[in-house]
Amino acid sequence: MIKVNQSLKPTPFEAQQSFGAYLKDAIQDVNSKQVKSDELTQKLIMGENVDLHNVMITAQKASIALNATMEVRNKVVEAYQEIIRMPV
Repeated sequence: MIKVNQSLKPTPFEAQQSFGAYLKDAIQDVNSKQVKSDELTQKLIMGENVDLHNVMITAQKASIALNATMEVRNKVVEAYQEIIRMPV
């Protein structure tokens, strides 16, 4: 029988901090994709030397990342509401 070392298990506070850091990084990644898409779109509008397909791909990546983030947010809110409705 293998024993799990309890010292390797993160505390609730450590798990909360880790999850918070992960969430922050994910949101920053989505934001950076949006900013990059905006920059390339502006360059295209101004007539700079930018490939149209790169602009479209970057915009699509930003859109997908934002949509996925919104879906995750919706699921988290839905789970929270479900927990709130549970009888105590």
